[in-house]
Amino acid sequence: MADETPTKSRLTRRQLLIGGGVGVGLVVAWTVWPRRYGPNLTAAKGEHIFNAWLKIGEDGHIAVAVPQAEHGQGSWTTLPQIVADELGADWRTVAVEQAPLNPLYANPLAASELFEGVFDRLPQNMREGHITRSALMLTAGSTSVRQFEGDLRDAGAAARVLLQKAAAKRWNTDWQATGTAQGFVVHDKDKLRFGELAAEAVGGSLPDPLPLRAGENGRLSGQSLQRLDSPAKIDGSVNFAADMRLPGMVFAAIRQGPTADSRLVSADKAAADRVHGALKVVEGDHWVAAVADNWWAANRALGALAPRFAAPVGGASDYSIRGALDAALNGDGVRIGAAGDVGAAFRGVQVVSAEYRAAPALHAAIEPRTATAAWSDGTVELWMPTLAPGLARSAVAAAMGVGEAAVIIHPMPIGGGFGIGLESDAGVQAAAIARAVERPVQLTWSRAEDCVHDRFRAPAAARMTGRVDQNGRLVGLLAKIAAPSTGHELAARLLASDTAAQAALALPANGDAYAVAGGTPFYQIPNWALDHHPADIGIPTGYWRSGAHSYTCFFTECFIDELAHAANTEPLSFRVAMLGGNARLARCLTTVAALGGWEGGVAGSGQGIACHSFRGSHIAVFAEAHIEEDQSIGIDRIVAAVDCGRQINPDIVRQNVEGGLVFGIAQALGASTRFKDGLATVRGFGDLDLPVLADMPDITVELIASEADPGGVSELAVPPVAPAIANALQSATGFRIRSLPLKVGET
Repeated sequence: MADETPTKSRLTRRQLLIGGGVGVGLVVAWTVWPRRYGPNLTAAKGEHIFNAWLKIGEDGHIAVAVPQAEHGQGSWTTLPQIVADELGADWRTVAVEQAPLNPLYANPLAASELFEGVFDRLPQNMREGHITRSALMLTAGSTSVRQFEGDLRDAGAAARVLLQKAAAKRWNTDWQATGTAQGFVVHDKDKLRFGELAAEAVGGSLPDPLPLRAGENGRLSGQSLQRLDSPAKIDGSVNFAADMRLPGMVFAAIRQGPTADSRLVSADKAAADRVHGALKVVEGDHWVAAVADNWWAANRALGALAPRFAAPVGGASDYSIRGALDAALNGDGVRIGAAGDVGAAFRGVQVVSAEYRAAPALHAAIEPRTATAAWSDGTVELWMPTLAPGLARSAVAAAMGVGEAAVIIHPMPIGGGFGIGLESDAGVQAAAIARAVERPVQLTWSRAEDCVHDRFRAPAAARMTGRVDQNGRLVGLLAKIAAPSTGHELAARLLASDTAAQAALALPANGDAYAVAGGTPFYQIPNWALDHHPADIGIPTGYWRSGAHSYTCFFTECFIDELAHAANTEPLSFRVAMLGGNARLARCLTTVAALGGWEGGVAGSGQGIACHSFRGSHIAVFAEAHIEEDQSIGIDRIVAAVDCGRQINPDIVRQNVEGGLVFGIAQALGASTRFKDGLATVRGFGDLDLPVLADMPDITVELIASEADPGGVSELAVPPVAPAIANALQSATGFRIRSLPLKVGET
């Protein structure tokens, strides 16, 4: 990429931080790598590129380049809104486009959230420099606003100053005497449209530091502006990956062996050939695909193939997974964090102890995994839903034996996914099939294939121990959590071609912090410890919405409720008394209690409460629940109070919280699978016990105003829902369910 003189100070500081070396023979020289990167946006006729984040057309339109995937969380609105706010734009003229792969759009914050315990083994200067240099673009960990707000504000401010200078030159006045509003540069009664000034404004000089807009008048930040992605989704004009159509394109259906080391032993190709529309059978290392002129025919041909695979004997089962977790829990653990002296706090005194479990969870997105691929002159183009386009490019290049320059990724809007979009399996397979048939091909996994070969949210087990003193104060807490090392597994799989990451994985590790993320107490407890007990469970695991917080919050908040009962203390007061250093979370708790009509969680009330602090945001959830006559669980009401700091678009914050609450209900009631002979038994939505519209409770969300820096939102509401419901069921029935999903009769 071409080197260019930076146009704004923040981009200069953030463009690249390059470090020295790390063990295992990895040495990176300062002089080898470029220190600055230029934008590689493309401009349409009449458009002018102001910086890596925005273009302004002579017709007045403003195009904002967004490096984050849009999968319903609203990043294609909130991020352009930041630019438009700082620019002084008219929201009606703002458009969004997917940013190209470029180190300028790397997301170190998401890398640290997603690969916790991997990159942090490297020196900081090398870690951040490597993430930037490798263009590690990621949509993960609720990081979009947290990572890019500063860059986007600077981008808008830089363009605004250039437009003001161009207008001031025409008016022969000081540019600092001008301002912007609703897409105009204004000075007294004079005003000029941005589009009129765009051509002459580009390339001007900028002050250091850049002045940000002052005052509250006309600000777009903090307003619930219309989402930019909604109109196309409403009228059906948006193209998802499965909507791609290329000249001469064919369709493929796939069947995979139960494990990565499976091998195909038989397939009835003659039977597949007899299916009308069938064109070819393509075999991979552990999969076989049928190609036809339409997907229905491809799926019928796949059924006719009746493929059989050989796999290692003794695949994972419910019994083996439970046994592996039990063995890990009873074995040696690795201390991830601690304060005070837990051993001394427990010594010679009666303690409270309980064990909890969480089953594997599926992603079960509306859009099954899919990709469209086309080979031409040694280059492959892929249209696919991906949260990590750079990682997808690397995976395809490695699998196809070509350089990364020969792989072009077109990220598409995503129909949900909740983490599965980090995986590139469908893209790799589509590329291989396209090369074999020498035609563009669209591969779509069946719903059964999508369920059986998911990268599951890891199952986990916990042994929680605590001690409450004679004054009802929690003085000691020990959390021992058995779970697979999903963080290391993710890094090894997704960063397979990343030399620095693999070198970091080869260094001595102190457990897997990702596997127990969220287990560190946010309460003020004088003595506490968190141990990870790595478990080899025999199934692939991956990132699932909110990661390990989805089960660690369940373990902690249910156990805190048990400790409150042991202390004969009302659960809300018990929590608030330990939150002296977290006033924002305490306010969430008192707010949700007031809104919900909290009665103290007394026997028969059917009320429960839980809270969580997560990525700079805070949430408390109140639930009312009961047991139906058929022994199913009924949820009557959910109330949430949220403090996520400064809100760019309150409506989008609310949408994310509401969606997270529904997702949390799904986790509480279902979204799981059993295992037999190494395979998930679930084959579709009907097997997942997902809540339907008739099951939805009344949901109330209160957003607490705050001027703190924005925190993460898209995953915030998922973790505390299940423990709030479990605590409500305990108050309704007198017995406690300690396993996810919640099932009556299981403790």
